[in-house]
Amino acid sequence: MSDEFQKRVEDAIKNPKNMGEMADADSIGTVGSANCGDMLRVWLKYKEDGGRKVIDKASFQSFGCETAIAAASLAMELIRGKTAEEAMTMSGEELAADLGPLPPTKVHCTSLVENALRDALAPKPEQSDAAPTATQLQSNSNLMDDFTESSRKKGGVKLVFLDEDSEKKA
Repeated sequence: MSDEFQKRVEDAIKNPKNMGEMADADSIGTVGSANCGDMLRVWLKYKEDGGRKVIDKASFQSFGCETAIAAASLAMELIRGKTAEEAMTMSGEELAADLGPLPPTKVHCTSLVENALRDALAPKPEQSDAAPTATQLQSNSNLMDDFTESSRKKGGVKLVFLDEDSEKKA
């Protein structure tokens, strides 16, 4: 990886923007797999602006590498003020352009961001009075719960959080 790319990723990681769940989101999108370890959830909130419905707030949670987190952080800033249609036309490459050219092993990070946004931006069927589906409940759950549950079902990854002292010893 180039030093310039690494510096941009580190800058985005040190000061991520719009990270965290959004309780009053109008739309939620989730992509990824606990099997490979990369998961991203995006929350969107809209507002009316000059007769247009635009993205007012966007936030994310990610289980992925630093590049995925940095790309998601940049994308959340970039889509603010755009309509869903405008944001849908943006590619992962455009959403993470401020990181500069990505190494081939990190291109999947921009796809993760693009696909989570597309999932959140895609028109959803109108909700009826029926009980929410399992997919809807999962989208409203915590990303950590989904990740852990998916891993447990498939005998996959086990997450162990280390405190700072453990990290220094390693």
